[in-house]
Amino acid sequence: MKIQITLTLVLSLFITTLFGQEFKGVATYKTDRKVDLRMDSTSMMDSEMHGQLQAQLRKQFQREYTLNFNANESIYTEVEKLDAPSPAISGGINIVVAGNTDILYRNTAENKIVRETEIMSKPFLIKDVPEKRKWELTKETKSIGEYTCLKATSTEEIEEQIFSSELDSVTTATRLVTTTAWYTLDIPVQHGPDEYWGLPGLILEISDGDQTILCSKIVLNPEKADEIIAPKNGKVVTRDEFREIQDKKMKEMQEQFESSGRRGEDGNRMMIRIGG
Repeated sequence: MKIQITLTLVLSLFITTLFGQEFKGVATYKTDRKVDLRMDSTSMMDSEMHGQLQAQLRKQFQREYTLNFNANESIYTEVEKLDAPSPAISGGINIVVAGNTDILYRNTAENKIVRETEIMSKPFLIKDVPEKRKWELTKETKSIGEYTCLKATSTEEIEEQIFSSELDSVTTATRLVTTTAWYTLDIPVQHGPDEYWGLPGLILEISDGDQTILCSKIVLNPEKADEIIAPKNGKVVTRDEFREIQDKKMKEMQEQFESSGRRGEDGNRMMIRIGG
């Protein structure tokens, strides 16, 4: 009994020291997304152009992010990169996916998030409590790098916008999406990339519908770690207030889309912009 008590105390002191407020880490994540660009019956696009568009669109979604974290706080930001703009393919069509300029700060101890974001270049600062998913934990394991990870899943209903070039309209549909997360108990913090968190270990991989987020590098207790500070720029709103503003802007864009039509004025050149 004395040996068990001693081991328990030593282990508790070790965990408290290692994962206390001074413990820090930086995780790097890379994102990817499956692309299914469908052509309708009125499309003049040949199979070669269709393949080029799909490849260009998928490349736009391949981005890199960093998660700076300690025991209670984390901040998630995109890594800036200076890529040359993608050249227009045959027919003058080009796809531009706006970069994610969001900065997401989370404090699990104080149960709060602060997200710096924008709509149509207007800055907003969302301050609210974190939305916590209902994770179902499993015993399934796999290795990601040097870490052994456990699997967890979550299912929720989402809304998506469907653009119909045949009808020149935008419709909203709902579907169920199952998110699969892989987390490691070797780093017992509740953090993860973007909006994914709340598991008993750092989330290293997310598969969420067509999107994949994979941790490519982890540095624990780096010599030089950026200070974790909540963002401060933008009009302060709650999550619900921001969604109301977002929905209003989406309806305005939908009305403009339906009234102006989808073709460019010259009849040939077209730019498809997703996001932003």
